[in-house]
Amino acid sequence: MQTILGANGQIAVELARELRRGFTDELRLVSRHPRKVNDDDTTVAADLLDAAQTAAAVKGSSVVYFTAGLPPDTSLWERQFPAMLRNALDASRAAGAGFAYFDNTYMYPQDDRPQTEATAFAPVGRKGRVRATMASMVLEEMACADMPVLIGRAPEFYGPGRTQSFTNALVIDRLKAGKTPRVPVREDRLRTLIWTPDASRALAALGNAPDAWGQTWHLPCCDDRPTYRQFAGMACEVFGQAPSCTVVGKWTLIAAGLFSRQLRELRELLPRYAHDNLFDSTKFKRRFPEFAVTSYHEGLELIRRDSMGR
Repeated sequence: MQTILGANGQIAVELARELRRGFTDELRLVSRHPRKVNDDDTTVAADLLDAAQTAAAVKGSSVVYFTAGLPPDTSLWERQFPAMLRNALDASRAAGAGFAYFDNTYMYPQDDRPQTEATAFAPVGRKGRVRATMASMVLEEMACADMPVLIGRAPEFYGPGRTQSFTNALVIDRLKAGKTPRVPVREDRLRTLIWTPDASRALAALGNAPDAWGQTWHLPCCDDRPTYRQFAGMACEVFGQAPSCTVVGKWTLIAAGLFSRQLRELRELLPRYAHDNLFDSTKFKRRFPEFAVTSYHEGLELIRRDSMGR
């Protein structure tokens, strides 16, 4: 039995499809209001803030994937995220299960230094500190070696369905609505983006590779890194619009945060858009040379088709 905690988000949905397709006939999906992805999935309603419910949801699992998310509310993250993770770690250890933690890059320095699995944490802002605390909890568990543990870390997403990211909101969703894409802070900086189904496929591969445990892995992205203007241009081409984008400056976004709580919650991430983002996934590609990474053009075309229902 393999179990996904936090089973309703886009990463979890794609992970459930991949696990069922290639790795297990027994899949358990856990969240407060879980929904089946595959017809034969088992669903368990549980609140990860409740240790007993989490332990019951994980019992009997061989591998547990932590993909839980929360709304972009800093106070909520501080109150709930570490507690959810602690309950999940304790439950997985008690169940004798391997623990695969899906992580992001909020704890990394927000500058143009290449990011590898050895990059030291230097969080900017409260959300970054929460993610650094959580990643450190998992690393401590990994060092104890009381159970198999791995980390799969992803840069900013772009993708189909309910994928949530600056790029989806400012570029892709606007093109779907026939509007001009917007680019945050700088148009000439290199971006490393991961196609959400690739992130999920890679996490499934790691969770089912015996030699992947006890390590941190950067999930696979394209080796070519477009600038935000180039990415927006590709997206415009795919959606049949003339290449164009509008740069939304840092101070404009900060000012908009005075009237939008969502933008206010994302202000601490703005420094990363002033620099090249050089996320390196060489380690994963060397271990899984057969893994096919989706090109940006392919991903954008799949989004276009999905948006048109074909």
